[in-house]
Amino acid sequence: MYRGVASLTGMQVLPCTTRDGQVAAAASALRDGFDFVFLHHKPTDSAGEDGDFEAKRAAVESFDAMLPGLVEAGFDVICVTGDHSTPCSMKLHSWHPVPLLVRGGPQRCGWSSTFCEREAARGALGTLRAVELMPLLLASAGRLAKYGA
Repeated sequence: MYRGVASLTGMQVLPCTTRDGQVAAAASALRDGFDFVFLHHKPTDSAGEDGDFEAKRAAVESFDAMLPGLVEAGFDVICVTGDHSTPCSMKLHSWHPVPLLVRGGPQRCGWSSTFCEREAARGALGTLRAVELMPLLLASAGRLAKYGA
């Protein structure tokens, strides 16, 4: 589904299937002048749908291992979030808020020691609506059009 939506919006889909391949493709895209890179990490969602807590934890840790490579690539802004919650206890998508991490640009600093739903709810950004995310990221990258007068 993500590949189809990306194609419809004019994004170029880069073929890569491994974690290291995703980091390398993202870094290459940045060097090639791409303005935006989207990485989809499906294993976290799949493990939640299976109700497999250990697999979900391993999937989150696997994604976490990608972050140093993305930071080293030199992106202006890195955003880590989810498109929905998939609690293992429910084995399906839910209405629960998802955590949001933004690295780069002028941000209000948060003091969370972990990246989880509870800490995110108390974070400096608070709870955002989806329509507020892109303006936040564009502003963080210094690319948001001026508001007002």
